[in-house]
Amino acid sequence: MPLEQLRAVMAAENVDAVALMPGSNLRKVTGGTFMVNERPTLIIVPLDGEPVAIMPTLEVPAFKSLNFSATLIHWQDADGYQPAFDAAVEIYRPRRLGVEGQRMRVMEQQAFYRASPEIEIVDLQAEISQIRLRKSDAEIDALQAAIDLSERALEEVIANVKVGMTEAEIRARLTITLFEHGSSGIAFGPIVAAGSNAAEPHAKARQSYRIQLGDALLFDFGGIVDGFNADITRTFFVGLVSDEDRALYEAVKKANEIGHATAGPGVTCHAVDDAVLTYLESTPQAEYILHKTGHGLGLDVHEDPYIMRGNHQILEPGMVFTNEPGLYVPGRLGVRIEDDVLVTPDGTRSLTSFPKELQIIG
Repeated sequence: MPLEQLRAVMAAENVDAVALMPGSNLRKVTGGTFMVNERPTLIIVPLDGEPVAIMPTLEVPAFKSLNFSATLIHWQDADGYQPAFDAAVEIYRPRRLGVEGQRMRVMEQQAFYRASPEIEIVDLQAEISQIRLRKSDAEIDALQAAIDLSERALEEVIANVKVGMTEAEIRARLTITLFEHGSSGIAFGPIVAAGSNAAEPHAKARQSYRIQLGDALLFDFGGIVDGFNADITRTFFVGLVSDEDRALYEAVKKANEIGHATAGPGVTCHAVDDAVLTYLESTPQAEYILHKTGHGLGLDVHEDPYIMRGNHQILEPGMVFTNEPGLYVPGRLGVRIEDDVLVTPDGTRSLTSFPKELQIIG
């Protein structure tokens, strides 16, 4: 199925072949996960005919274990990779080659040009990634499993948060707990940010800062199951919360609810973000908006569809995206509430079930 989907994209974009680099699209097509390093590793899928794999010799056993039907061309470090590109291009002589612009490096691009100076390389990042837009039942199950274990880990960690702990200490506990609950990895470096640090959407956990009474404590993190990533954000308050901070929290919670209520099949990404931001812009905290409502989620933590104004892509059943409005008061605190949302035939379903009511912990 993924090969057929990919070839439909190729036909629509009038390319003779597509080159897939290590990453989520290659994994979707072949089932394989390969490292990105100094050794070019890729597959070329022609519009017609068998794919061609360019592999360092040391990756050959891993590639063969996939049972993916392809002509295999491998190369040794001592010989260099250019002869492998020459041989691969010679098989089909593509005139227009579609590539993932966010993944192909200059070294691979130049190798293609050396193999065939007349080749036209076309960036089809968004178009190729369409093969991952609508998740299968098995993929949704993997996402749900990753989310469930992540929520269990969060519940365990916040039960042990105390005034005086450092962000880095809590982050370490969260990471360990994710693995203890069955995660095969971490979706990204977990964000654990307290007080003024929570006002930075991509904050780094500090070794030096000890959590104080009244701090907002923001967690943004996710586990992984079968390659599929959870992405959850919850914001808590340590010991107590001021009326001003409570109002900020309730505004974000309301925005999150609006995102859920607006989304559904046939609705554009623009419409969802516009509804969320229009509400936030009407609040006394409007000046603290920093970002769009969300992004797609799957084998990549950030992928299509992007829930943002100006993106008129239509939501369809099987798509999964994050609903994560936030408000950030510089130098004082930030609040973000993030759910992972599945588009269904008749609406949406939140894969995230962790409570969103304001919680005071510690």
